[in-house]
Amino acid sequence: MGTIRLLGPPAIERDGRPVRAPRGRKAWVLLAYVLLADRPPSRQRLAELFFADAEDPLGALRWTLAELRRTLGRSDVLTGDPVARGGLPDDTVDARWLVDELADPAQLLSAGHELLEGVHVASCPEVESWLAVERHRVSALIEARLRQTAVALLAGGRAADAVPYAARVVELNPLEEGNHELLVRSLAMAGDRTAAQRQVAAGRDVLMRELGIEASVALTEAASAASDSPRTPALSGRAAALSQLDAGRAAILAGAVDPGIQCLRRAVAEAARCRDPQLQARTLTALGGALVHAVRGRDEEGALVLHEALRFATAAGDRVSAVTAHRELGFVEVQAGRRSAAATWLSRAQGLAETDAELAAILGVRGQNASDEADYPAAFTHLADSIDRARTAGDDRQEAWSLSILARAHLLRDERHQATVAADRSLRIVHEQRWLAFLPWPQALRAEVDLRNGELTAAADAFEQSWVLGCQVGDPCWEGFAARGLALVSAGRGDERGAAEWLTEATVRCNRVTDRYHWMQGHVLDTAIGAALDRGDVDLARPLVASLGTLAARGSMRELVVRAQLHRHRLGDGGALATARVLAADVDNPALTVLIDAPDRPKVTR
Repeated sequence: MGTIRLLGPPAIERDGRPVRAPRGRKAWVLLAYVLLADRPPSRQRLAELFFADAEDPLGALRWTLAELRRTLGRSDVLTGDPVARGGLPDDTVDARWLVDELADPAQLLSAGHELLEGVHVASCPEVESWLAVERHRVSALIEARLRQTAVALLAGGRAADAVPYAARVVELNPLEEGNHELLVRSLAMAGDRTAAQRQVAAGRDVLMRELGIEASVALTEAASAASDSPRTPALSGRAAALSQLDAGRAAILAGAVDPGIQCLRRAVAEAARCRDPQLQARTLTALGGALVHAVRGRDEEGALVLHEALRFATAAGDRVSAVTAHRELGFVEVQAGRRSAAATWLSRAQGLAETDAELAAILGVRGQNASDEADYPAAFTHLADSIDRARTAGDDRQEAWSLSILARAHLLRDERHQATVAADRSLRIVHEQRWLAFLPWPQALRAEVDLRNGELTAAADAFEQSWVLGCQVGDPCWEGFAARGLALVSAGRGDERGAAEWLTEATVRCNRVTDRYHWMQGHVLDTAIGAALDRGDVDLARPLVASLGTLAARGSMRELVVRAQLHRHRLGDGGALATARVLAADVDNPALTVLIDAPDRPKVTR
């Protein structure tokens, strides 16, 4: 039947030629709403949302659906109650290419990059808000798909082919340093060092001009990237590679990150010299995982190394390395808020996994992803399974990690008893394991329970310990979360100035690396906005609300999207509360429901 183009100016094409557009100013948005919905919407819901101001809302809906069917030339679509897409295959809708693994990503190089470009429905504030959120989400999906294609081409030795995809990623989101790094690395590995250096300068300029921040050393180093990962001389054989691999892992486990990374780079170099695909898969997987977890600001390089590891693991039939590489790539996408890509990598990892230890690690990351997305039922299912399997496998650290994410999910739902049980169990294991690098996280989670229970002294002591140790470890997530906690303690004591200072510190800390954890960034932003509104600082709150709304929509963090709307309501946006209710309909969180239903939350005006 042709193609339905929702990306860019909307159009319907048959045999490559556009057909007459549907009549009715809401028709395009209604079509997009139905085609992009997770499940078919009811007629009553669509009538209320789109045609509440009509004399006969259901009649207006019937007319618009009939008009769309005429335009599409199909009588078997957009029918029934709920309204279903019917016989429309996914490949007829350009926006569906974003989640179709088999779709040719080259189509996105020429497609528009804003959903329903130029279309507005100002008369329906709830629909306009949905469209704004969906535009951010779709833009992030396009960016993620293009980025994933560029990285895969780089890892496959096709750097020149990766350049147009990386360039389009920068065009879409020039304020993300990692996108500039990807383009620089693509140009350098394609042999165009001059263009790579020019892109370094361009990236530095835009980051300083628009954000007021210095680019990291990773951007500069990307310009000297070669087609192979290691940057150290080869040694003397397979035994040397295995020795360096073991030494690197041991050093990183002991906290000696830089020497450990150098050992792993030497292991990769020697494995390449040996031309042993399985050894190359093992060493590359270890190096990629270390870059992702142990060295902040190196996720871009880590992802590329992990893609190379997958190539060798596939060639060697190395299932274990393939499972680990898939899981680590999923973790990178979770941190960056790219939900669809994360789900794809983690699903592949789970399909290959065989042992309880492997499944425990994968399910832990899947639980984190679901929790970030505010899919709490799925999060609880994944995390409970992860914890049980980790215990069976005797993997204490994985059990502690998954327990901490479980505690966080319960905290977000204000389920304090369950959060306490999970955080205490995580802390007990962490102390037994002497896992000091991880301790600040469950420590801060437990402190927040004390804070909510009004135990300010206990909360302050624990947050301070978390802050100090987080700074020693140098983890921006631990630092940001602890600083946020200290801000809340200050607010609880009536110290508004101290609270504001700590929130500023939290914002700086959780954003100080390029591969920041987007959920943590949004969580801190949400707290900072609430504090600003509580003290009537509208001028500070407004730009922060805009930032939170964009970040949350792009990262499919549904609860934070709702919270951004609630903040807009407090700022006096008349339709924001209704929009929040619509967007919260699929979020199973009693604490969020309380916020939405609370009539005494003040609106802040100038």
